[in-house]
This record gives sequence, C-alpha cells and structure tokens, in this order.
Amino acid sequence: MKSYARQLLAAPLLIAMLPASAQAAGSVKVGILQSLSGTMAISEVTVKNAEMMAIDEINKAGGVMGKTIVPIVEDGASDPAIFAQKATKLVQSDGVATVFGGWTSASRKAMLPVFQRLHSLLWYPVQFEGNECSPNIMYSGAQPNQQIVPALDWAESKGYKTYFLIGSDYVFPRTANLILKKHIAKDKRSVVGEEYVPLGGTDFSAVIAKIQAAKPDIIFSTLNGDSNVSFFKQMFAAGLPPTKLPVMSFSIGEQEAQAMGPSLVKDSYAGWNYFESLPSAANKKFVADYQAKFGKGAAVTDPMVHGYLDVYAWKAAVEKAKSFNVDKVRAAAVGLPIPSPMGKVKFAANQSLYQTAYVGKLDPSGQFSIEWKSKGQIAPDPYDPVAFPGKVCKLH
Repeated sequence: MKSYARQLLAAPLLIAMLPASAQAAGSVKVGILQSLSGTMAISEVTVKNAEMMAIDEINKAGGVMGKTIVPIVEDGASDPAIFAQKATKLVQSDGVATVFGGWTSASRKAMLPVFQRLHSLLWYPVQFEGNECSPNIMYSGAQPNQQIVPALDWAESKGYKTYFLIGSDYVFPRTANLILKKHIAKDKRSVVGEEYVPLGGTDFSAVIAKIQAAKPDIIFSTLNGDSNVSFFKQMFAAGLPPTKLPVMSFSIGEQEAQAMGPSLVKDSYAGWNYFESLPSAANKKFVADYQAKFGKGAAVTDPMVHGYLDVYAWKAAVEKAKSFNVDKVRAAAVGLPIPSPMGKVKFAANQSLYQTAYVGKLDPSGQFSIEWKSKGQIAPDPYDPVAFPGKVCKLH
C-alpha cells in the first residue's frame, strides 16, 4: 500500500515530465496495448499488427511533427487487471504520449480510471455497448446505434420475430443485450431466451438445449474470443448450422472466420462498420499493403482498420494542435477529416466516430458479402435513447 501511495503522490510530477520524456531525441513514444496471449489473442494480435503498420508508414513519411514514433508494445493477456497494470506502466514509467489498444469492454473499464487519474488518452478501436462518456478515451469503434441497433432493424425488416440472445459474461454482451431487449419489446417482437457463458468458455451443451427448446427465428450473438469456435462447432454437431438457424454475430470478422474454418460459419451474419470486401480503391490498397507485410491472404477486420485509422487520427490531431498535449490533441481531433480504408471519417464532439453500418453474410471463402448498408454515416450516440433516456454525452 505504501508503494502504491508513493506512486499516486509521484503521478503529478511524472505527468509534468511527460512531454519531455515522450519526445526525447527527436522521437515520440506511444503505447500499443493489446492481448497478445489468452482467449482474446485470436482477435487482438492483428489489431496490434495494423497499429504497427500505421506507425511504420508514418515514420517512413517523416513521422509526427518531424519526430519518429517509437512504439512500446505490451501484452494485456486477455486479463482486465493486466490491462490496467500495463496502461499504468506505459503512462507513468515509459512516459508515452498516448496509447492505442483494448478490445473487451472489461479491459477498457479497467483502463479508464488509469487514463483519467494520469490525465492521458486512450484510442479504443472496437465496437462496444456505449453508456460511457470520458474525455480520456477516443472511441473509434461503433456505438450501439451504429452496429447492434441497425442489425436488429435489418433482421426485423427480413421478418425475424423471435430472438435468442447469447453472450460472453461481461459488460459488453450484458449491456448490448439490455439495449436489444428494449428495442425488441418496443418493436413488438419477442426474446425467447438469453444465456451467458464465461469469457473463454467452451461448453455450450446446456445453452444449445435451451435454443432447441425455444426455437428462435434467429440468434444474436455477443460471444467474444475463441468461445465462438466452440459455439459454432457444437451448433453444427447439434444439427443447427447457420443455414438452418441464422446467427447474427458482433465479434466475428474475417480473421475469426478464417481461424474457425469458413465452412463452419458459412451463411452466418455479422454487423460491422467495415468489411474486407468493401470495393473502394482506398480499401483495396490497404488490404494489399497489409497482405504484403503480413502474408498473402491475411485477413483484415473492422477492429484492425479502426486501430489503423486511430494512429493516423492521432497524428493529424497532433499536427493540427502543434502539440502532444492531451487536451489540445483531443480537441483538435474533433471534426478533423481522416482518410481511411472505410472512406473519410471524423470524430464527433462526443469523441466517437461517424461511420456507416453494414450487415454482411459469410461466404465459403471467409469473406462477407454485403447484405445491407445504412444511408450514409450515422452520428454516434453513446446513450441509446430507448435504453437510457435522457442521458447525453457532452465533452466539447
């Protein structure tokens, strides 16, 4: 306790030293904090790769305000407590100017007090449950009104009336399903089951028995990590492949489909804000560059693209602000147009990203064919008005 107290007392001094330590000798240090081991490594290693690729590109083009970016990579190990420890190390001991990383909301929730206490800034690249608004995080992943709610609207438009909700047992799936249940009830459809398994859980026998008894029209899945592999394998073994019982997932991208085997998840759906199959020239160049660096056929996913664009958004904000100061950078980032594989995007005043919503269907090659897209970019709303009426996020 005494050691922890000394760290807290020393924090203001360390913060005051940040600009000098972060920018020593013509360089600027940044943190990369993803799960490189554990159940989430299946998804997060490649987000780290995309963030590192952006840093390499920026350094080759001259750096940030003439300074070379020096990444310090840490492993969150799929453990929220370790994410908090590593975030503290990056900011306090390494003196990084900012941190890119995180995937699960449990990891973000664990890191948030660190960034608030040390007055630093996290760029968070993954879709989440909303119901949070902090000046110390730039949320580039989708808010619920940009992913799960549009996916529900699409499912309802296709005639699906009864829904079974399944998720990993932590804050994102439980809050996402709370929002879904509110909207399903408002729209006079039915939830016929709701089940959770521990993050990393692999036994779905009891859950599948309940699905068989409930006979839903469609499953909405907020399972994360390698639990998805077990779920789809056991559904297939039970005679319920996606061709017989549709599944809409919110954490399965092209990479996870490749790892699981595309035949296992063929014809399942996913809601995202980016698919590798997007036809724009900017996306084709990004995919080609990534595969040239990490191997022919390497999959590209939504969180990878958000991690990649986060680094460029930070660079652009620093250069607009002409400073690495956290308050100046986050203020400069708002409204700043950022070219990306998704097209040009920008952060709203609530520090979340305007973006287009898509529903895709997995084909036998592990790519998504686009079934639906929103009419233009959707303004981010951290507080779903049906689930959390009256709450607003004002940061600028």
